[in-house]
Amino acid sequence: LTVCRQVMGSGAFPQVLAAAILGLICVLAFSSRLFAVVKYESVIHEFDPYFNFRGTQYAVEHGLGEFWNWFDDTVWYPLGRHVGHTVYPGLMVTASAIYNGLHKLGFPIEIRNVCVFMAPIFGANTAIITFFMTKEAWDTGAGLVAAALISMVPGYMSRSVAGSYDNECIAIFALLLTFFTFMKSVKTGSLKWAGICSVAYFYMVMAWGGYIYITNLIPAYTYGLIILGRYSPRLWVAYCVWYTLGSLFCMQVPFVGLSAMYNSTHMASHAVFFLIQVTAIMRFVRGILNAAEYRRLLKFIVLSIIGLGAVGGAVAFSVGYIGGATTTRFYTLLDPQSDKIPIISSVSEHQPSSWPSYFFDLHFMMLLAPVGVHFCVKRWTDSALFLVAYGMTSAYFSAIMIRLVLVMAPAAVMLSAIAISCSFNTFFVARDESLLDAKRKPKEFRKGEDDDGVDYDRPSSPTQALSSTVNSLMALITVFFVLLILLTFVVHSIWATSQAYSNPSIVMWAGGGNGRQRLLDDFREAYRWLNQNTDPDAKIASWWDYGYQTSAMAGRTTLVDNNTWNNTHIATVGRVMASMEDNAAPILRRLDIDYLLVVFGGYVGYSSDDINKFAWMVKISSGVYPKSVKEENFGHFSAGQDATPTMLNSMMYKMCYYRFHSPDGRRGYDVMRGPVGRNKFGLSVIEEAFTTEHWMTRIYKVRKDPNRSPINAVTYQI
Repeated sequence: LTVCRQVMGSGAFPQVLAAAILGLICVLAFSSRLFAVVKYESVIHEFDPYFNFRGTQYAVEHGLGEFWNWFDDTVWYPLGRHVGHTVYPGLMVTASAIYNGLHKLGFPIEIRNVCVFMAPIFGANTAIITFFMTKEAWDTGAGLVAAALISMVPGYMSRSVAGSYDNECIAIFALLLTFFTFMKSVKTGSLKWAGICSVAYFYMVMAWGGYIYITNLIPAYTYGLIILGRYSPRLWVAYCVWYTLGSLFCMQVPFVGLSAMYNSTHMASHAVFFLIQVTAIMRFVRGILNAAEYRRLLKFIVLSIIGLGAVGGAVAFSVGYIGGATTTRFYTLLDPQSDKIPIISSVSEHQPSSWPSYFFDLHFMMLLAPVGVHFCVKRWTDSALFLVAYGMTSAYFSAIMIRLVLVMAPAAVMLSAIAISCSFNTFFVARDESLLDAKRKPKEFRKGEDDDGVDYDRPSSPTQALSSTVNSLMALITVFFVLLILLTFVVHSIWATSQAYSNPSIVMWAGGGNGRQRLLDDFREAYRWLNQNTDPDAKIASWWDYGYQTSAMAGRTTLVDNNTWNNTHIATVGRVMASMEDNAAPILRRLDIDYLLVVFGGYVGYSSDDINKFAWMVKISSGVYPKSVKEENFGHFSAGQDATPTMLNSMMYKMCYYRFHSPDGRRGYDVMRGPVGRNKFGLSVIEEAFTTEHWMTRIYKVRKDPNRSPINAVTYQI
């Protein structure tokens, strides 16, 4: 683009070229996310997306009106769940709108395919909004570089490949759209842009709980501008419109509701709204009063705000008006050393980030992003400072929780793009000037001035020509190395996307003993068996990881799922898994459980099985039932020869290793954990119902007491 402007001027051709490049980047962003579809099939990934898929099916079949009032009595048995009031509906509403729109246009696409391709579509949309946001903060060249980087950066690819039908696949687009429109409204003071920003914020609130980040970053940025003396009427318009309309929109989402007014995660927006009104009034009064009167008034107002704020805050916290709905995850982000409840710590994506994970997800951008911060601070505009605030805060939060590298990735991309664009512009200009000096012929003269003030023509010196040649060579070497780094980034990103982030957990490839790859489809095999061989009202108990998949694919009632809203209910399932058969039997019958499902990886080497998760099951259940489940009785949770008697007699151990000594099994040898501690044992309370081809999923039927009727939900008691 720089070359085009130098050659063709500031006409329409550079703009057309930029639009063409952006279009190709969108194609790249969409196509590079299709590895999962090419390698496997059009299938939903992971765990949470299955609930989103099931909710979207319900919204399409029954309408959004029924979706808001949907009470699902087939989950969290016997409690149930009011889905419409406990979910962020943005993803389901978007997919339903696309599905209905395509059908009205005459495209009879299946709802599953709409869900599968949602992430690639919004990946292309995110590339577009990244371009405009970077262009707003810097220039068109940096915007195109940022769009190209975001189209393939692994940190964003991890949640936006085909089949990743999770809230984040649209939330990052909504996040950047909100930031871009707020930057435009601050720059222009336009009510139009401020209104669009409020609508984008509303979409973000509907899409993901990460809207809290916007709710706190925009007030923090506004407060920072006021402290730096950069307050303006444009800032007042942008913030007040966003705050007023955004708060009203927040309350329209049932899951948020009135908590937008009293939740402590929203307090910063309320405080800054009050502060910006005081700032506007004081600037007006400053033009009326003299300096001495203004200082006295300012001192009085500051002391009054501090006093009233302290008293009001203390009263609000004491009566429970503030902070009642704040989640433990939010406090964990503010204070990483705070005690985490086991149910949160057990999730791998809630662990702190490591340097290898940063390099894997961001590559060279973890080094270039600080350079971009330097250039933004040097420019010192409102838009550039917003990128600095976004980059620094997202870097802090991503260090605490690895899941939030997803939020940091666009900031790192934009800051790195600014660094690359500035470097290219600097070295290309240096190279062009050096080449002009080096090519100047000796007979060419330029004007000089003699000591006596008389003008004369003086040739360029050989030393200056050599210096120009050296500068040109250094510029070319620098540009070459930057291009080499970008090439390695492309190779790394495509490899990471195709190998690490395009493998759905529901289906996977594994290496066989003969060196050939084999397809492991045990999960769908188990859910298909449950759907075809059990009563439609059967209750399935498993660890919460598999609740959404069981509900969506098997169509059966579950006790717990990935929503994890009831820690006691989850602990009860963990207590069943950690107990001996005789102790588990009363709980199984009180909960009216028909089948138990466990995931076992000892046959094929699947490391994310229930034996490896068993320590968390025990930790969670011991926190609720300390008398029944004692963590120390399980030792190091070994399943081998040094396993404790409590471990060897637990329901989890028996369900995983039952018949494992037989020729159909591994003759008692776990390929991950070695020889097992106990081979031959029987079952009294449960019986084996089904084991998949590779033993990855095992289903057991609970033997019913013939003299006892099923549980009534009203008499539920443990």
